[in-house]
Amino acid sequence: MFGMYMSKKAGKDQKKERRSPGADKHVNEQMKDYEHQPIVPVLTELLDKIKKEMGESSDLIIRGLNLTDHQGKDGDKDIALVYIQGLVEDERLDKFVIQTMQQDPELPSRLKQLREHDRQTLADSPEEPILSRIKSHLIAIGLICDIKTFKDLFEKLFLGYALIFIDGSPSGIGCNVYGGPKRSVEEPKTEMMIRGPREGFTESLRVNTILLRRKIRSPKLWLEQMKVGEITQTPVAIMYIKGLADESVIEDLKRRIKDIKNDGILESSYIEEMITDQKWTPFPTIISHERPDVIASNLLDGRVAIIVDGTPFVLVVPSTLNMFFQAAEDYYQNYQMATFLRMLRFSSFFIALLMPSIYVAIIGYHQEMIPTQLLLKLAAQREGVPFPAYLEAFIMELVFEILREAVLRMPSTAGSAISIVGGLVIGQSIVEAGIVSSAVVIVVAFTAISSFVAPIYSLGIAARLLRFLLLVAASTLGFYGIALVMLLILLHMSNLSSFGIPYLKPFAPFNWKDFKDTLLRVPLWMMKERPQQIGDGDQVRDNSAAEPRREPSQ
Repeated sequence: MFGMYMSKKAGKDQKKERRSPGADKHVNEQMKDYEHQPIVPVLTELLDKIKKEMGESSDLIIRGLNLTDHQGKDGDKDIALVYIQGLVEDERLDKFVIQTMQQDPELPSRLKQLREHDRQTLADSPEEPILSRIKSHLIAIGLICDIKTFKDLFEKLFLGYALIFIDGSPSGIGCNVYGGPKRSVEEPKTEMMIRGPREGFTESLRVNTILLRRKIRSPKLWLEQMKVGEITQTPVAIMYIKGLADESVIEDLKRRIKDIKNDGILESSYIEEMITDQKWTPFPTIISHERPDVIASNLLDGRVAIIVDGTPFVLVVPSTLNMFFQAAEDYYQNYQMATFLRMLRFSSFFIALLMPSIYVAIIGYHQEMIPTQLLLKLAAQREGVPFPAYLEAFIMELVFEILREAVLRMPSTAGSAISIVGGLVIGQSIVEAGIVSSAVVIVVAFTAISSFVAPIYSLGIAARLLRFLLLVAASTLGFYGIALVMLLILLHMSNLSSFGIPYLKPFAPFNWKDFKDTLLRVPLWMMKERPQQIGDGDQVRDNSAAEPRREPSQ
């Protein structure tokens, strides 16, 4: 028994030693030092190190070219081409890289001279003639770069570059032949509209920046790119219009992104959660869009866009609550209709947030607010229902949340069938069984419909969470509980900010000039200035006359 105990203890001690932070830190430091090591001039040794670092991965392609008929030991090659299968376009690689090198008449003689050259002298030389010839005469690719360290090597390798290494050379060449599967530009699925552009962002960072360049054809549209994620090395780009965006916001954003030390960044939500001002809030303080026209409009207002490779959702900072009720189509149709729809969205948000709790408060505490005839009908419906009103509402809300999640996770062919079964069969059966009253079903159904009116999905999530908190308050204190929770929510929202900009602007603090594009949407010719809460850039948007021109009467 004592021996078994000691063996288990020794095993645990060994696991602790293997998992000790100091050992992991030492390994990470060794890896970082290894990344900054220069390229090995001996080709066979270099290729062995690449294979070892990648664990002999099957998608690592190493193609050797022997152009000088060198008679050495097996495997000796003059040139090696290294790339990841599936990340490069094979046709471009064959046509513009491999064929051009194989058909060059001078390259074999230069490679022969290189074999006979003293490697130490070659390493000390500032420029290698053979590499210069390959870059300037042979490679028919627009974007090429030098590979001098292992960090450069692996960074370009996973970006879709084909790497060229020459035996005896202390550096290599990277050719951008990025290819592989990618999704074409399609209409966004989450921001549908009747009138407006039909193109949306894709998972390719470069495609997304091109879509924005097509909207804003100006040299003042600046792009800065960095890599985030210790392991994933995800490309992240920020775009802004120089002179319109606030410089302090830009510097603060770059600092926050650089401070991220996470292992992997797989979607823009990772960035959103790590750079937001307040961590403990149900309200989103950074907005995301899938439409290039919406992002271009925000850039013209002086905001900054964050584009993450691998996701079609682009972040915008700073963001305010009012932005979550705006839709792109508001600016593509008549301003009277846009104003009506804005007010409808605000009203629907409050209905989705408060309607179940108001019903529970009225039924449980404030029956005098209901007309007598309606009160008698509600009492007749509730006759035989074994649960109080708040428990009815809670059960139906929970059933609907389960149904909504099931429809989202099921395949599209089965999702419609589940929604029909859940909405009709279950709803009707639960009323006929006497578990809940029909009034509760109507309230929950209308609440669910109102929650879908919000154009930004993340704001609807906040309403869904707070709805249950308001139900608890209404079941205990009635309208007083609802008023208390709403006051706490308002105080919480007034304390929120997005990169230093108050979340409730222009409502609090109130600003009339910015109020023109909140509950109301005044004509475009009246919005002559950009939002003042964004920054200290150029505020003038329109230098034309205050009113549209009128043709003289005949």
